[in-house]
Amino acid sequence: MIVEQITFYIFAVITVISGVLVIGSRNPVHSVLFLILAFFNSAGLFVLMGAEFIAMILIIVYVGAVAVLFLFVVMMLHIDFSKLRAGFTRYLPIGCVVGIILLVELILVLTTGTVDFNIPKNVISQIPNPEAISNTEALGNLLYTQYAYLFQIAGFILLIAMVGAIVLTHKKRNEVKKQKISDQVNRDPNTAVTLHKIETKEGGTWKSD
Repeated sequence: MIVEQITFYIFAVITVISGVLVIGSRNPVHSVLFLILAFFNSAGLFVLMGAEFIAMILIIVYVGAVAVLFLFVVMMLHIDFSKLRAGFTRYLPIGCVVGIILLVELILVLTTGTVDFNIPKNVISQIPNPEAISNTEALGNLLYTQYAYLFQIAGFILLIAMVGAIVLTHKKRNEVKKQKISDQVNRDPNTAVTLHKIETKEGGTWKSD
């Protein structure tokens, strides 16, 4: 039990420190790396709490897809971060005010007693026996029985977002030069390439249709 508590606090401290370094690091690549570290430690916390499925999803989705995508986007785009940092001090007071307001609201919600942390007995009775069913199986039964329609709606919304992104990507723009594969395939090879015999020590000119 003591080892589990020590491990929990280690993961928690590293997660908090990584989260602070994500917004405090000046190098965006380092920020993404600290974000990945925060995700890994959050997954460790979920494993200690017995939610291994959520930990696995956190690593696969956030670390394997989102964080790596952020890393490649930041490394591939040539962004002048000196200009972005120039306006940091200008918006710092506004950010501090918003952060203080959110902190005060959180403290008021937790201290006024509006949030009931007591779990109803009927909810406890519906929780399956951990020895009889795993977390993954219990979550699957819950999603595909009680929340089946909401699950289908969420998938439909993701499908619409994916189709919209594809449509925006394939939108015809005049300033973008693209190859027309059909025109290249249908081109007559007899007129596409012309062979010229050039004598030694004589130059030639390039001519294209």
